[in-house]
Amino acid sequence: MTRDEWKESLDIALATISSQKLRSFLTMLGVVIGVASVISVAAIIDGLNGHVARKVQELGTSTFFLTRFRAFTLPPFPEEIRLRKKLTSEDAAAIREHCPTVRKVSPILTRGFGFGGDNEIRFQSSLVTNPILRGGEPELTQVLPVYVVHSGRFLTEGENLHAAPVCILGNAIADSLFGPLDPLGKEVRINGRPFEVIGIFEPHQGLFGGPGVDQFVIIPYRTFAKMYPEIDEIVIGASATDPKLLGRAEEEVTEVLRRRRHVPVNKPNDFEITSADFLTDLWQKLTSALVLLTLIIASIGLAVGGIGVMNVMLVSVTERTAEIGVRKAVGARRVDIRSQFLLEAVALTGSGGLVGILIGIVVSLGVTALFPSLPARISIFWTLAGFIISLAVGLFFGIYPAVKAANLDPVACLRHE
Repeated sequence: MTRDEWKESLDIALATISSQKLRSFLTMLGVVIGVASVISVAAIIDGLNGHVARKVQELGTSTFFLTRFRAFTLPPFPEEIRLRKKLTSEDAAAIREHCPTVRKVSPILTRGFGFGGDNEIRFQSSLVTNPILRGGEPELTQVLPVYVVHSGRFLTEGENLHAAPVCILGNAIADSLFGPLDPLGKEVRINGRPFEVIGIFEPHQGLFGGPGVDQFVIIPYRTFAKMYPEIDEIVIGASATDPKLLGRAEEEVTEVLRRRRHVPVNKPNDFEITSADFLTDLWQKLTSALVLLTLIIASIGLAVGGIGVMNVMLVSVTERTAEIGVRKAVGARRVDIRSQFLLEAVALTGSGGLVGILIGIVVSLGVTALFPSLPARISIFWTLAGFIISLAVGLFFGIYPAVKAANLDPVACLRHE
């Protein structure tokens, strides 16, 4: 067929669709739902992937953590896990001394909701409830770059050694307690005990509205251990001298801890090492499952839309039998009839694809506006893929009606009433 013939067939197809607006819209509804769901979910996941990647980057690309239990697992634990020895501050000191590829190390103790009890911090009549209290050593800010002091300073070796009553506050906590006042040098009471404020962290919100640096109060490790001796579940944070040497640093730490904890050669580690890559991999597994679910839903919608297109096109062939006979009688070839009905099916699903793309974009922007912690970023790949798939659906489900129309006997068509 020539370009003019294709254009003429497309014009006829579009005219037919526009003459039956309601039926055409209902027919393409499945395609609209399928494409819109793909575009909106892909946009949200793409935005979240970037958001998570930035948050993980803030933790430090050379940072890893040592724990007794595997990260993000909940009790009950198997007996062999429960019987593991707890990590100690002496383990952190041994890592610092015997692991040349490890740059900085800090044991970490934490108290908060679900982790040893609730906290409160007061300044005069102002009160902040449920902050997260954390004890760390002076190297903590180098182990976890997310802790950035905005004003004042961080802990010193002397303050940690002598269990000094000093603290650094998250920005949101400082704003709630002091308002326009300068917090530095002021005395606050943490769970009833006096502490001097020596620093304020840079503002930092958590992932998806969860706890970030804004909700933390940091005190010296020894101060924390003295206040709450019953809290002895230590996490050791460490950072490699170079992100490229992260694997080697983990190997050195593993060797030191296995030796200190007397783990036999033929036994697995009785501790866990978690790096930022673990968080990224975990997130990708979660989003992969969500993408798969979305594709299943979209496939159902597209299949329903495709079946609807086939049904409407078969009805259209029956309704326009006489028209097909007239066209054949005046010289239309089978390929002309076939291309006309095929283009009509493709135009129908392609229009549904465009509407689905617009709805998907609107939904994505609406989610971002209503929930700023769920960023959305329109994916060019999925947008093009959604449109191409919608055209493919029309092409696949339009073949049978188009072939049936092209094979009709012109004499029988002219006799049709």
